[in-house]
Amino acid sequence: MSRRTRIPNLGGATAYVLHRPHPTVQTMVRQLSAIGLTAVDCWPELPPAALSADFVFFDVDLGFDEQFPWQPGDAPMPLVALIGSEAPGRIEWALFNHGANAHLLKPVGTAGVYSSLLIARQNFEERKHLAARIDTLQARVAERHTVVRAVAALAKDSDYEQGFARLRSLAMNWRVNVEEAASRVVAMADGRAGDGNEQRNHA
Repeated sequence: MSRRTRIPNLGGATAYVLHRPHPTVQTMVRQLSAIGLTAVDCWPELPPAALSADFVFFDVDLGFDEQFPWQPGDAPMPLVALIGSEAPGRIEWALFNHGANAHLLKPVGTAGVYSSLLIARQNFEERKHLAARIDTLQARVAERHTVVRAVAALAKDSDYEQGFARLRSLAMNWRVNVEEAASRVVAMADGRAGDGNEQRNHA
């Protein structure tokens, strides 16, 4: 029984190499082409077409924020940092400002590009998955906060259980889930509060 491989096929992908004209670029283009990628070298900035690229390699030594057609940290594809000088400020810029997913040390030799592509893609996907989980958790926390506010508004002088029972009853009547019913209740409560404030301001 053969073991199923988890290494993705990179053939047909597109990689941009953002680096000044240099033998390193030529070496990388040859390696990328041998792997099956379409390689595009450019300098001093990425063209708009790079937004649809599968990978971007960028020079850390002479790089700057305005080279990228996206905000720092919002790259829509895996990034590989090309590092020549290991100056702490430059590495910090690549890692924390732009979230490099992998790196290659310059001068680039005859190997290393393929592994950097795989590592970059894996780290990029894991980061996306983590961000999605955080968004989901934040949405759940916000929903719970809304439910608590709705129950408090419905409970008034009664207890929490009666307020929650009223909320469930409203959800059934409106044919929505409890969270949606809570959002409606809070919106109505906020609207009444706003009307009351306006009346007091006009008084």
